[in-house]
Amino acid sequence: MTLAAQIHSMAQDAKAAARQLAVLPTPVKNQVLAAIAEGLREQQAVIQAENHKDIALAQQQGHPAAFIDRLTLSDKVITSMIQGLQEVILLPDPVGAVTSMWRRPNGLLVGRQRIPLGVIGFIYESRPNVTVDAAALCFKSGNAVILKGGKEAIHSNLVLSRIMADALDAAGAPPAAVQVIPTTEREAVVELLKLDELIDIVIPRGGEGLIRFVAENSRIPVLKHYKGVCHILVDAQADLDMAETVCFNAKVQRPGVCNAMETLLIHEDVAPRFIPRMFARFREAKVELRGCPRTCELDPQVKPASDSDWGYEFLDLILAVKIVPDLEAALAHIARYGSYHTEAIITENYTRAQRFLNAVDSSVVLVNASTRFNDGGELGLGAEIGINTSKLHAFGPMSLEELTTTKFIVYGSGQIRQ
Repeated sequence: MTLAAQIHSMAQDAKAAARQLAVLPTPVKNQVLAAIAEGLREQQAVIQAENHKDIALAQQQGHPAAFIDRLTLSDKVITSMIQGLQEVILLPDPVGAVTSMWRRPNGLLVGRQRIPLGVIGFIYESRPNVTVDAAALCFKSGNAVILKGGKEAIHSNLVLSRIMADALDAAGAPPAAVQVIPTTEREAVVELLKLDELIDIVIPRGGEGLIRFVAENSRIPVLKHYKGVCHILVDAQADLDMAETVCFNAKVQRPGVCNAMETLLIHEDVAPRFIPRMFARFREAKVELRGCPRTCELDPQVKPASDSDWGYEFLDLILAVKIVPDLEAALAHIARYGSYHTEAIITENYTRAQRFLNAVDSSVVLVNASTRFNDGGELGLGAEIGINTSKLHAFGPMSLEELTTTKFIVYGSGQIRQ
């Protein structure tokens, strides 16, 4: 069988499985997820033996330590995967929920009911724990999923696939509900992206290069976020103690994630007071500062920012800083350089806070809180499959409900249209 035929067959099987999943009872879904968790626990040594094959190859190929860390299924990571499954079990099943109902003048009762999206193609990079996380969310929300992980994690992904297949089989659930593409060939992704009649939506998760490749080559709708260029504005009426704490957390706690602050905007009225204290704390944490000319005037140790620093996702202890004359200038900067991901304002002024909330066009907009809160768990959604910065069909963190859509249901008593 050719690679194209293999991918096509997997997609056909997933389409058939999706029809069964759409009406699969919640207790059966939870039984499968519990069995996967138990399989991870029982076969931890087997999983880690396969994972070590991936790690050894990655080390031979000279991948950096951060990459190896993302690839490693340590005891802590496997425990986290099991906990994640348990969390998804506890989440309410959105499938079948009637979200609204109203009666028309002719007596028709019209409502909206949540249904799965269908078949999801999930394409991701080197984190094998994502294999189980994504599968759990897709399965609980009634979707069949075809998973294509990075070639560096192939041994890990295949052993996880076997554990999930065993759990599906034991519960009598359709075996094609969760499938892992068993090849490292990139051409498999190209073939997958052609199957718009069988796959309903594609979700890529990884670096900007992967996401752009998928978006440019897909015939299927793509939920995507290219990058997280997150801003915080310290307003003229900010509580500077609060601003210092929030900005430090947003940049330093985990600088390599998409909801870390990449650009700090400071109102000119507070810049002379705020910059010395804030920059001293950043320097203690080894943050490299790159500033606009006015920032460099106030602190000559700051490296002058280049044009490319604005709108750049550093994913590192590097921060671009700009002094702005007013709120409108900050809004204009965000509109030009933002990535529709996360923006925050620190202010005690209600009117300015509301103006910021209403004017900023990003998936999460915060007042007096760190950008690091753009996360499904932190926002009370439970586990998430990713953060969507395109507006169709969901905007922001995507959990179970965001992996469904709605259909209209209508109850009548013999009405006909005149």
